[in-house]
Amino acid sequence: MSELTPRQIVAELDRHIVGQDAAKRSVAIALRNRWRWKQLPDDLRRDVTPKNILMIGPTGVGKTEITRRLAQLTGAPFVKVEASKYTEVGYYGRDVESMIRDLVDAAIHMVREQKQAEVQEDAAARAEERLLDLLVPTTEWISEEDPAEAAEAAEAMERHERTREKFRKMLADGELEDSVVDVHVEKSSSPVQVFSTMGLEQVDLDVQNMLERFMPRQGSDREMPVSDARKVLIEQEVEGLLDDDAVSEEAIRLAADSGIVFLDEMDKICGPEDSGKGGADVSRQGVQRDLLPIIEGTTVQTRNGSINTEHILFIAAGAFHRSRPSDLMPELQGRFPIRVELNDLTRDDFVRILTEPSSSLTRQYQALLASDGVKLKFTKNGIEAIADFAYQVNQSTQNIGARRLHTILERLLETASFDAPEQGQGALKIDGDYVREALEEVTRDEDLSRFIL
Repeated sequence: MSELTPRQIVAELDRHIVGQDAAKRSVAIALRNRWRWKQLPDDLRRDVTPKNILMIGPTGVGKTEITRRLAQLTGAPFVKVEASKYTEVGYYGRDVESMIRDLVDAAIHMVREQKQAEVQEDAAARAEERLLDLLVPTTEWISEEDPAEAAEAAEAMERHERTREKFRKMLADGELEDSVVDVHVEKSSSPVQVFSTMGLEQVDLDVQNMLERFMPRQGSDREMPVSDARKVLIEQEVEGLLDDDAVSEEAIRLAADSGIVFLDEMDKICGPEDSGKGGADVSRQGVQRDLLPIIEGTTVQTRNGSINTEHILFIAAGAFHRSRPSDLMPELQGRFPIRVELNDLTRDDFVRILTEPSSSLTRQYQALLASDGVKLKFTKNGIEAIADFAYQVNQSTQNIGARRLHTILERLLETASFDAPEQGQGALKIDGDYVREALEEVTRDEDLSRFIL
């Protein structure tokens, strides 16, 4: 993170996301501010809070993708949640603290992967020794005071070591991959489900952890070739080399200092106070009140330890078609000092999305069909025709942004994808005529396009 300036961050985002320059600049500044925060003296650092962001824009314009790419770019733990899925405390459903527990779980996964990579070499060496134990079982040598028996035992040990070294070389040369050995495999424990209400999701985790401690995992011996046994043994050795407590501590620290929570559908919890309705009509204002301390900074208990949310970066997003950011609670509004509006995608934006990103949709479909020997070629007028149809359908039906390109291309290449395995080697040119022939009838009928495109 220290090596990336805001300009460099934007440049990296430009490789994957078309347009939305204002949003890219905002997240780049917010990210750089986190690095700046870490450079401050301790007494000042405590008073500097993250510059949370509120993204305003319709669906499919890049809100989620910008945040997700930002997390990947920085190696930060990241979770995406929908604000509309949470309920006020006291109602059945997910409580807002569960998003922080999800973030910690994501951090645990990241740290474990990193630690696993660090011990992989050591684990492979240990797994090799265990494989040799299975292939060349060790016998108990008799240690007697009788010199003759002692000499016999020493000779047997030398023969065993020579045999073991021969097998070690055979393993290295891949000559024993098909040999069958018996490996003890532990069965994964089944999760224990405890039905709870009022935000007591943590009870499920605590009960499960307690039962896992008092009820050891069961296992069984299975016959498998050396090639499969090696993988199993390496996994077992990796787990044995990991310090779970150290992993948890590092993950908690990583999530607290670098974690990113993307709060989607923020506009759906806006609105006036409920008019005394109960039951399923849970107060949207209540969800906002529950969110406030999480975003402001509080301590949340997780199964891996407690975490302070004060310096987690929250990026909220919503279309705000029927509501406005000002409909949020004033206290909550103040926790999102950076506001950015994302623009609707134009026809030219669609052309760029189809061609410019390093993993554009056209490149994805070319790679997919190439696996069946079909060489897919998109011409310039073909791409322009796809963009025209996508923009047209978005305007005439519901605007779903860039996601419309996915539905258009799936419809366009349906026949080619179905016939590709039998078609064999060949080329398929997607030009303007091909696109119009495939899509014009569907797009002409508005009712039909609503269901198909």
